[in-house]
Amino acid sequence: MSLKRSANTSSSPAAAKKPRANGSITSFFGAPKPKEGASTPKAGAPPPPPTVKFNKEKWVSSLTAEQKELLQLEINTLDESWLAHLKDEVVSPEFLNLKRFLKKEKESKAIIFPPENDIYSWSRHTPLHTVKAVILGQDPYHNFNQAHGLCFSVRPPTKAPPSLKNIYIGIKNDYPSFEAPPDNGGLLTPWAERGVLMLNTCLTVRAHNANSHANRGWERFTQKAIDTVARVRTRGVVFLAWGSPAAKRVAAVNKQRHCVLQSVHPSPLSARNGFFTNGHFKKCNEWLSERYGEDALIDWSLDPKKSIFGQKPAVATIGEEKQEGPLATSKLANKGPLDTVAKGTDEASIKTITTAVTVTTANVDPLCDEDDLDALEALAAAEDDFSAPNVETVTKEEVIVEQVKKD
Repeated sequence: MSLKRSANTSSSPAAAKKPRANGSITSFFGAPKPKEGASTPKAGAPPPPPTVKFNKEKWVSSLTAEQKELLQLEINTLDESWLAHLKDEVVSPEFLNLKRFLKKEKESKAIIFPPENDIYSWSRHTPLHTVKAVILGQDPYHNFNQAHGLCFSVRPPTKAPPSLKNIYIGIKNDYPSFEAPPDNGGLLTPWAERGVLMLNTCLTVRAHNANSHANRGWERFTQKAIDTVARVRTRGVVFLAWGSPAAKRVAAVNKQRHCVLQSVHPSPLSARNGFFTNGHFKKCNEWLSERYGEDALIDWSLDPKKSIFGQKPAVATIGEEKQEGPLATSKLANKGPLDTVAKGTDEASIKTITTAVTVTTANVDPLCDEDDLDALEALAAAEDDFSAPNVETVTKEEVIVEQVKKD
């Protein structure tokens, strides 16, 4: 995957009065909605310049030989918009110890996920100045061809894990026009390209060993990234915190400036306790629209040829420069390498799927805490092995999906 993206084109004037998903960077980041009586900025005015001047070459030259060796990945693959604010953190004793640990893992021939060049892909898909919303995850998937640096997202042709399928159901409940991707896919890069920062708590994991890199230093680093968003994006963004661990990470966020949406985790262990009906995807867009106008709407669609707004999104497709503008509050109709649960089904069918997907195994306590460590570890293993025929959760979901299709 190339670390650089080509510049994209602006949306056509024809759609000016329609809700535009992911429009120009100027329209979203140039200024909030003007108050009555306030002077209106010139049409087409460029976005404000970055507030932090960062001379990367000079910074690199100031590093010691060991620091340069340990931080090669950060120097080469962490987007400069983020590195400018995290440069002090990456030279901290805690982070350097983390890098020494990862170096030993590599030298021991341990298989680490995601692949090295994808560890910071979240920073390149969503540069700091483009962040509109933040979705917080926990541990990367720990099987082959899954983790690629964005929480909840998996590479094609890998199928969407159970938690992601539940996320699709939540979107469908908010935007009935949303169509889950074909072939049960789960690639969420389009969201990242539209300004949704998708950040895990830990950024690496040893193959087939959930939470194996927990408490090694990633938690502190990713907390710094969250704090940076809260500090730098002064006009406000939306934080979506699902589960107690995520809620703790945004506890210090200024709720007068930002919107914090909290809920149970979309895991099958807890989704039935409020995730499906939390309305987060629509609430996110409503807040952004109220704060910035319709140009700020996020199109949650995953099909580059469709939009939840009923028209093709004015954004680049995967691999091109990300659009840095509008968000979306209407409908979701995008397809991508996602799941097919809701395609062509009516509301009754969706409710049936919603109820059924939350049924995992017979011995799960209906009131179980989704943040129980053992449960989370079991979930992580199940998420990675969801395609195995002996995984009861997946088998039940597939049966229900097939039944809905037949009906």
